[in-house]
Amino acid sequence: MWAILGDMLGGRRTIGREPRTAVRLGAVAVGVALMVSGCSADSSSVRSSGAEHATTRSAVSPVIPAPSVSTSQGDVEPPPSTSAASLPIPRGWVTTESPPVPTAPVTALLDRLPVATPDPARPDYRRDEFGDGWSYDRDSGCNVREYVLITESRTEAQVDDRCKPLAGDWVSVYDGVTTTDPTDLEIDHVVALSEAWRSGAWRWSRARREAFANDLVDPGSLVAVTTRSNRSKGDSPPDQWLPDAFDARCTYVEAWIRIKTRWALTISPPEKATLVQVLSGC
Repeated sequence: MWAILGDMLGGRRTIGREPRTAVRLGAVAVGVALMVSGCSADSSSVRSSGAEHATTRSAVSPVIPAPSVSTSQGDVEPPPSTSAASLPIPRGWVTTESPPVPTAPVTALLDRLPVATPDPARPDYRRDEFGDGWSYDRDSGCNVREYVLITESRTEAQVDDRCKPLAGDWVSVYDGVTTTDPTDLEIDHVVALSEAWRSGAWRWSRARREAFANDLVDPGSLVAVTTRSNRSKGDSPPDQWLPDAFDARCTYVEAWIRIKTRWALTISPPEKATLVQVLSGC
């Protein structure tokens, strides 16, 4: 039955090798479809445009192209993910709190970003203001971290029957490191949660902050990177940290600008100066 329904939905690709442990992406898609058709969806929690513009993570991937990253072996160009087009974003993760991804040139977006210093009267940042961790989809069995790992693998990721990635082929765009082991990677918020808090998220509702923390509509918001590069970055803005891989810097600042524009966040004067400088070389 699962195989037949999977074929009806477009023949989703198998992302595992072992029949006892692997799950089919078709089953993931069917689970999401059954979840949507079998329950009385809260129309206020799903964007009416979501079905057109955010049904899959790859649907908006042309907005932020995959970067070339430099390694000691030379330039590495990550090919398009073979998994991304096959794994729809669970509709429960695309809410009315998720703004559309801007498509204007980043230079125009940067010109319109408000420049301001953080409000000293803002409350102290707390991680739990952005939810209790990665969102989880009951029907597919995947959480947001697992989803990002599956969609960013350059080959079909192998996952167990609980959606946990076991192996794949990843490039950490911050430093150009390649790995087949998902435990080598962390999922980074390109604009860190504490940076978003300083830039205006402290004024948001909790629902909006949770949407920001688990955003999959824009594939540039969450990226799989090495633990070392993620810890090196911390919550620093671009004027304090840029990727080691020089060829990744243009893509990084473009993603940063789009995220801040999309979520109506501010940038500081030193932040804008760095963004302008990096873009001038792109």
